[in-house]
Amino acid sequence: MSTRIPRASSLVAAALLAGAPAATAQSLASRVAAAPDGTVRFSFATRPGICGNGENGISRWSGRSSEWESDCEEGPARIALDVRDHRVAAMRTYVGGHWRPGGAGVTDLGSVRAADAAGYLLSLARSDDVVARRAIFAATLADSVTVWPDLLAIARDASRPQAVRKQATFWLGQEAAAAATRGLDELARDDDVDVEIRKQAIFALSQRPRDEGVPALIEIARRNGDPRLRRQALVWLGQSGDPRALALFEELLVKR
Repeated sequence: MSTRIPRASSLVAAALLAGAPAATAQSLASRVAAAPDGTVRFSFATRPGICGNGENGISRWSGRSSEWESDCEEGPARIALDVRDHRVAAMRTYVGGHWRPGGAGVTDLGSVRAADAAGYLLSLARSDDVVARRAIFAATLADSVTVWPDLLAIARDASRPQAVRKQATFWLGQEAAAAATRGLDELARDDDVDVEIRKQAIFALSQRPRDEGVPALIEIARRNGDPRLRRQALVWLGQSGDPRALALFEELLVKR
């Protein structure tokens, strides 16, 4: 599936918000687990700015201008799960469009609350290796749900596959607010975290708004003990075009 990506008060409150979907999603998880083998469908409201063509094209910008409007349709998100022996074997995500008539082998759970959907999808991301990466992406579409604390926990979880942790780190950079940027900075500086995960955290920082990402990247470039990570931070700073990055380059070159 291709995506086009443009460019709470306290951590305790955010964590409480993040924990709420997991609890309320229990009924959805039970409904999926109780479904017979086949396809299970459900839909939920997407956050503003998410649109799709009803197939595999999902965007975070609707493409409107004063004289032209794309065919990108804003919501809902539609999830199709292939269920085998009461476990999810595959997953597909759509935005917009409509379901074709289901027929035999299709269980349609209808429209569910966005918080319930996000909680269920995040539970898949934490526990399932087959669809975890797709579940992370789908969870980021949910309207009015704070997902970054869950993504940060997955990125830090050494028991999860590296590809899943990278996916969580990437969407952390796309979705998180300033508080999550601090979490990414901590992730990039944590010597106990695998270097590839730390590199992904540095990339995610480069995707944040400049006033959030650039200072964190400069700090990594100045002080991180791993030369590979310092170099990675400098590469992304070089692409930022930020005057603060140029000042750092001048400083480093003068010291040579």
